[in-house]
Amino acid sequence: MTSVFLLVLVGLFIIAFIAGRMRAASVTGGNLHELHSRPTYHGGYLAIWTVIPAIVVLTLFSVLYPMIEDRIVLTRFADAVAQFNLPEREAFIRDARALAFGGIVSFTDETKLAAAELYKSMHMAGIVVLALALAALAAGGFYYGWTRIAPKMRARHVVERVIMVALIACSAVAILTTIGIVLSLIFESIRFFQKVPLFEFLFGLQWSPQTALRADQVASEGTFGAVPLFAGTALITFIAIAVAGPIGLFSAIYLSDYAAPKFRAVAKPMLEILAGVPTVVYGFFAALTVAPFFRGFGENIGLSVSSESALAAGVVMGIMIIPFVSSLSDDVINAVPQSLRDGSYAMGATKAETIRKVILPAALPGIVSALILAISRAVGETMIVVMAAGLAANLTINPLEAVTTVTVQIVTLLVGDQEFDSAKTLAAFALGLVLFVVTLALNIFAQRVVQRYREQYE
Repeated sequence: MTSVFLLVLVGLFIIAFIAGRMRAASVTGGNLHELHSRPTYHGGYLAIWTVIPAIVVLTLFSVLYPMIEDRIVLTRFADAVAQFNLPEREAFIRDARALAFGGIVSFTDETKLAAAELYKSMHMAGIVVLALALAALAAGGFYYGWTRIAPKMRARHVVERVIMVALIACSAVAILTTIGIVLSLIFESIRFFQKVPLFEFLFGLQWSPQTALRADQVASEGTFGAVPLFAGTALITFIAIAVAGPIGLFSAIYLSDYAAPKFRAVAKPMLEILAGVPTVVYGFFAALTVAPFFRGFGENIGLSVSSESALAAGVVMGIMIIPFVSSLSDDVINAVPQSLRDGSYAMGATKAETIRKVILPAALPGIVSALILAISRAVGETMIVVMAAGLAANLTINPLEAVTTVTVQIVTLLVGDQEFDSAKTLAAFALGLVLFVVTLALNIFAQRVVQRYREQYE
């Protein structure tokens, strides 16, 4: 129902905007020069008063009312859930909600059915109250804004102030989201390092997070040496960049300085299509085509190539990130002023010499940024590695063997119903923190390169 209310409010916004413009024209008798602000601002002013209070109430209702419903249900059925622990209470609430709104649950009883009926009745009552409240707020806001519109009213100041607040709020959401992600990783990683020493995690050579079945087995509590994961991630990323870097950069040079305009108009969009292909499709391609090809080719020349190899995953991942290098590098090269090219040609340099000694040095900061972005994309890739490189945490630099990466292990550790108090699950947060630190280091390195080699052109 929230989406329906939002659509209605969007319609009211448009109607109020048009009505506000008409009102601004009518209060001046058609002489718009008497207005302090343009009619568009008056329309925005009326639309803001009509819709914004209702949106605030709708947001608060969407956030708070489900919690109120849960509290009422737990209070009403306190005797039935008294013996439940916290996970069991959450499961009870989840199943009752699912039954109330058409979901499927694995087990039902009379208590859950009664709770579901209570959810239905409370939801319908809440929808009615919300609809009446939104209608009253929209009508009251429209009336207030309508009566306030006058030739001397500073509607532009109000509208611009509201827009500024909205922009600040959007920026704050992005910043707070980043802070929340970092803090969640840090806090859960601290819990993990209370169970597993930091030195063992960073420098251990064996990764086996699965707890053994018997206490007398080796590593009955699991081993969490992450070096094999770091090595596998670095190996696959290196292969990917070795493929994407030269191909992407050379294609960017050709498209920007050698290709005819008609060919460029067709080739660049086709190249960028690679960026829109889902990663699972690349994974299928790697598992069904590239990996068997490398295995067969290796057998023909006497090499032992694993069915799931770092080489297959790295090559396909390199193909996937070619557009990141090519498109960004092409844009950077095209941004180099034509005067530099003309000056180089006037000095007698050939086109190849101009590209090598003038254009590429001038575009170096942007090219480095493109490569860093491609590396970050490769480090964070999961599906291709799962389908083409496997899950084996082997400590090797042989690209013909199966390896795994940090992101694959994060997915593996968090699949299924897991307890977040075990070292196995908390290890995923420690791995995520490592990825965050590595990505941050790459960005800082890119910034240093840009600052060092940046040149200003008139």
